[in-house]
Parts: sequence; structure tokens; C-alpha cells
Amino acid sequence: MSYEPIFDELPDTRFALNTGSGKLPAVGFGTFFDDPAATIDAVTQALQSGFRAIDCAERFGNEASVGAAVHAFLETGKARREDLFITSKLWNNNHHPQRVLPAFEASRQRLGLDYLDCYLIHTPFAFQAGDELHPRDAFAHILYDSGVTLIDTWRAMERLVDKGLCKSIGLSNVSLQALQDVVAVARIKPALVQVEAHPYLPEWELLQFCQQHGIVFQAYAPLGHGLEPSVLNEPVLNQMARRLQKTPAQIALAWAVQRGTAFVTQSTTLSHIQQNIDISTLPHRAMHEIRQDITHRVRFNSVNETGVHLFSSAPR
Repeated sequence: MSYEPIFDELPDTRFALNTGSGKLPAVGFGTFFDDPAATIDAVTQALQSGFRAIDCAERFGNEASVGAAVHAFLETGKARREDLFITSKLWNNNHHPQRVLPAFEASRQRLGLDYLDCYLIHTPFAFQAGDELHPRDAFAHILYDSGVTLIDTWRAMERLVDKGLCKSIGLSNVSLQALQDVVAVARIKPALVQVEAHPYLPEWELLQFCQQHGIVFQAYAPLGHGLEPSVLNEPVLNQMARRLQKTPAQIALAWAVQRGTAFVTQSTTLSHIQQNIDISTLPHRAMHEIRQDITHRVRFNSVNETGVHLFSSAPR
């Protein structure tokens, strides 16, 4: 069956937060880059290309560079601060409730912002508190802190919203069970959940729970992070891309938005940055084929099981 390309405003899709504090652009740009200059250049290119959601993290070690790019772009007058959605994340060594506010303030100051639109718990694992991002024992084993629960940390996150320091809070790399546990007792419900998701890891059950509770689901590594087996080499996506005159990446990203999720991509290549925002609505049959015909399942990053990132700051 042939497909006719549909050109529309899919890149402008925004998802309302359950806090009533704003809307998250479906199309987001990630900032997991090693080099400060590359970070500034990539974020600048993303903003100039139309991205309005920027995903940051203490763990990435480059919030100051991201902030510099954001402020330089705002000074051009092409967007206002309220047009942007800036997210950052609490790292594992700061899960102790007394460390949450200082960690948040440090991120906010590095970014040079008066407020954050959302602040996430990066992983549901507490490491030993201190300055070491990955505290280890003499045998190089990660030192976890069993005395701090995810709920303890969540209570401290709620106080950030109470103080008006960030508009919303959420979780990243969280399992369905851990999310259910938080939702069951939370005074302020998670507004956003960010997890690995792509055609090889659709996370349908987690997505359904999020939708039932008004939680925005945001996918990172929506293109598989360039790892093998390659999502972008998937035959179903490639056949569809030829029919629709799009790239396999554009098909996968359009699928993500149409099924009700936001996504975060990252790249230092201008052509990839521009392609990743140039997405169009897929025909219903295409959506059905992706769900029914792609049966391979793989998780590329086991951070949700250990709290330790396996990704390098890679490509698109």
C-alpha cells in the first residue's frame, strides 16, 4: 500500500502538565555533551531550529554552557523565557532530603535562570551522599544509601514547588512499580516521567498508567542512541520512510508524538537537528504497522536498574 505524505504542525504539539503550570513541547532537545563549546553550539542550533524544550541535568556537567546558549538566544529576541521549557535533574548523590534544595539551587544558578519549568529525580537510586557523582568502595562497587527512600526524596522535591522555585517535578528512569508507589502517596503528583522509549522499547504499560494519571511521558533515546541493534535500520521504519518521503528517524519521532509521548533527541550535527524537528503526522495504517510489525525488544540503558548511566554523550 502506498502512503501520501501529510505535512502539518506536529512539531508544535504541546502536552499540558497536571499542575496547570504550563505545557511541555513534544519535541525536546537533550544536552548530554562532554565538550562545553560543542554544548553551546548544539543548543544554539537547536533553539534556532525551533526546539523550545531543553533537557539538562546536574550529571551532564554542562549546565553553565547550556545556560550561556539559552541566554544568548533570548537576547536575540526570537523567544521569551516563558516560551521555553527548561528541565534539569537531581543526581543520585543528592537524594538525601537536606541536599535536594542546595542541589536544585546549584543547577538553577549554573543555568542562570530564575526558575525551572521542571525538576526530575534522575534515577530512583540514592548513592552515598557527598561530592562524588559515583561513590565507590575499594572494589569499585557503587556505594548506595539504603537509608534514603525514593519517597523521602520526593517529599523534598515537593517543597521546591511549595517555595515556587520550580513549576513542576517528576521522575526519570523509573519503573512502573516505583512510579505507582510515588503516585500513591504523593501530595504533589509527578507531572513528567522521562524514560528510555523507542519502537524497540515502547513501554506501553507505563505510558497507559501515565495517561491515566495525567502524567506526561517523555522518551529519551527515541532513536536508540545509535546503538545496536539499530532502530534506524529497522526494515519497517525504512520501508515506511521511503513511502512517506521521510527519514527513518523522522518516522520514529512522529510515531512517538502521535502515540501521546514527548521526546528528547540530541545531536551536534545541524542537518540531524533540523530533521529531528521536521516531523509530520503518520497515516493510521503506519501507526498500526509500527505497533504490530516491530516485535524486537531491547533496552539500551540499564540505568533504571542500577542508577549508573551506560550511555556516552553520543549522537542523535
